[in-house]
Formats: sequence, structure tokens, C-alpha cells
Amino acid sequence: MKFKTFPGGVHPPEEKELSEHCAFERMPAPSMVIIPLSQHLGKEAKPLVAKRAVVAEGQVVAEADGFISAPVHSPITGTVKSIGRESHSSGYSKDAITIVPFEPKEGEDAPAPVTLPPLDPATVSVEDIRSRVKEAGIVGQGGAAFPTFVKLTPPEGKAIETVILNGCECEPYLTRDDRFMIERPDDIVAGLRLIMRALGVHKGVIGIEQNKPQSIASMERAVASEEGISICTLQTKYPQGAEKMLIKAVNGRVVPVGKLPLEVGVVIQNIGTATAIYDAVVKGEVSITAALTVTGRGIHTPKNLIVPVGTSLSEVIAYCGGLTDNAAKVVVGGPMMGVAQHDLNAPIMKATSGIVVLTREDVRRQEETACLRCGKCIDVCPLHLMPTRLARLSELNMLDEAERLGITVCMECGSCAFTCPANIPLVQWLRLGKQRVMQQQRSRKSSAA
Repeated sequence: MKFKTFPGGVHPPEEKELSEHCAFERMPAPSMVIIPLSQHLGKEAKPLVAKRAVVAEGQVVAEADGFISAPVHSPITGTVKSIGRESHSSGYSKDAITIVPFEPKEGEDAPAPVTLPPLDPATVSVEDIRSRVKEAGIVGQGGAAFPTFVKLTPPEGKAIETVILNGCECEPYLTRDDRFMIERPDDIVAGLRLIMRALGVHKGVIGIEQNKPQSIASMERAVASEEGISICTLQTKYPQGAEKMLIKAVNGRVVPVGKLPLEVGVVIQNIGTATAIYDAVVKGEVSITAALTVTGRGIHTPKNLIVPVGTSLSEVIAYCGGLTDNAAKVVVGGPMMGVAQHDLNAPIMKATSGIVVLTREDVRRQEETACLRCGKCIDVCPLHLMPTRLARLSELNMLDEAERLGITVCMECGSCAFTCPANIPLVQWLRLGKQRVMQQQRSRKSSAA
């Protein structure tokens, strides 16, 4: 049977078997939480609390600062210990609010958790859906952590025809979305219905890779009586879950360079995002937990967890039995696009999808050699770029030429580096070149202003 897909891409070892049969567990409240003000794409949230303030679980501790921003809530009842620069899984220090559990003095009661009133999914209005998603601080769970409220509020004149739920989970090791589809299929479909209502759309598609037979069967049962919603089974290939690749595979449309999916009448949401929207609207829950996979041969007990936002990586790892003796690298996210960590005090964030612990055998360094001019990186690039040439231009600081050849289009998926027989660090050079070109573009804009 031939499954839909996109041109290019690679087939890294899946490694899903380590955690795919592990049902979600809810991790206990940690000893302390560090709540980054920047957990989403866009402007970081603005603090509303001061040091030594007592906050309730679910209370807004930082408000959205601008249209593309999201509020931040406290995942525990506690006392604000500090507000300042803290470790962050991006590798850079970021502003954060540190909260320790509340210890009542004699005669003092802990404040009651803050919740939102549940709404009826059958009668809730478009504006109420958007308002609730914004109030709950929901961000995209697919990687970029784009504020979901913005995606549900398209510009006037942009007609949306289809909502696609991304259930591909094409990154190796990660099984969070797989478990959601197995454990909460009806909630996912209800969340998709809310998204479709908010956008005025009558067609919904759930894209799932063929390597998730349990999820496919579970979701097919859930949509069997749902008009306008279908399951699209896709070929297992990386990066099948990237927005442009998913749109190309599902409905054959090509998103123009530099444009968003809404330009071709599509909005993409992640399986986890749909679940969060359901929880916010129907249950009144705000975004104070992260669903993630903790896996890899460098961890003693792989798990799928529901973790309070702000919990340190070290506490999550300890809950999973700790590191093995040959653990060598801790990656937040998947091994293809995730970020290797240098400080395990960095906190879990709303959109943290996984912690992958690799062993010395997994990460053994290969010696870099000269480019073979084999063209493999060009063959697998899903965006039809020339990675080896762009990497060389970046290395030589030839930024104008790199910009002309589309370096800013690169999504840093790592397909080129995965397939390179010369072991050239293509992604690192592409990322550096992108940053320099974008800085150059910003300088040109400010000079022209």
C-alpha cells in the first residue's frame, strides 16, 4: 500500500519501542519551579508578581505583552523566591520566576487553586473559544510554541478551508503524541471540533504516520461518526511532521517561500495542542503542565509523563530512575532538532516534548572529511535547498550569496547532516549563517527606517 508523503526526507532509526507502550504518568509536584517568561514564540510575558508574593496554583504570574505573546501561570501554590536570569533549555539564560512550595505559618491557610469556569463545547461561541485559549496560555505543542490564540485568529480576508492535526511525531524516540492518540482519542476529536468552530472550517484531517497502528485504529474509531473529519495515513519519513511537508503530503498544496500555511487555506495544530484546547474549554484548565517523553538508552526507566511546568530536567530524570553509567548527552526535544543541554537545572516548559538521553555509543564523534560532492544532502532536503553550498558560504561569511540562495528558508531539520557521508556539521553552519543573514536584514531595515 502506498502512503502519502513529500519529496526528500530521511529515515533515521525510529527508537520508539523504548517508550511507546508506556502509558502517561503524572509526576508529583517538584521541590521548586522555575517559570521562564519566554516559553513561546514572540515577546516574553511581563511579570505581575513580586518577590515573596504568595501565589496559587493556576494563578497568572506574568501577562502576555503584545499580540504574539502568552500569559504564564503558576503550576504550584507557593511563594515567589526570585525573579531574574535562570538556566533555559535553549542554552541561553532567560528571565524567569522561581517559586517554592507554600509553607503556611500557624493559622495561615494556603490559597485555593485558580480555575476557569467550564464551557459547553456544544454551544460555546467563536469568541469564547479564542478568549479561553488566550486566557489559558496555550501555545503550540509541535515545536515552535507559537501562541495558539493567534493561529485561531487569522487576518481578515484569509479564508481557511482545512484544519490539519499533526499526529506524525516523526522525530525518533518521542512517543508523547502517540500516547495521546491511544489514551485520549475522543478528547482530541473534541479539541479539533473546537478549533474548526473557531476558524469557521468544515473539514478536518488528522495526519498520522504508518508506524503508529494503535493510534491510527484508535483515531479511526473516534472519527467514525464525525462528519467532515478524516484520518490520513502517511508514510513514515522525517520530517513528515513539519508544517510545509505535512500540507504537501495531505492535500498537495505548496506553501510559498516566506509565507504561512494560511496562505494556502490551511491551519496546522498539534495533537497535544488540540488536547490542551479541549482541557481549557471543557475542563477550565490552564497551561501549567507539559506532556513529554523521557527516553533513550541513557535513562534507566523510559516514561511518558505529565510534568508541572518549571520542573528541572534533573528532577524529571531522577523520577525516571536517573542516568545510566554510559549516559553522554541529554537532549531536550528529539535527537534531530532538539537542543543538547549543558545545565540540568534548566526547567521544563509548556511545549517541551521530550528528554532524550543518549549514550556514548549513540553520540560517538565521526571524523569530518572533505565534501564528496555526492549531492545526497540536496536529494533529501525537503525544502529543495543546496545545504553543502549554503554551509560553505556561511563558513566563508559570504552572507549576500547565502541569502540569495535561500539560507533563511532552512528549517534546520537536520536531514542533510544525517545523510552526509563526509560528516560535515551542515546544520551548525546553516544555523550560524541564518542568524548572521537575519541580523544583516534587521540592520538594513533599521537603517532604512
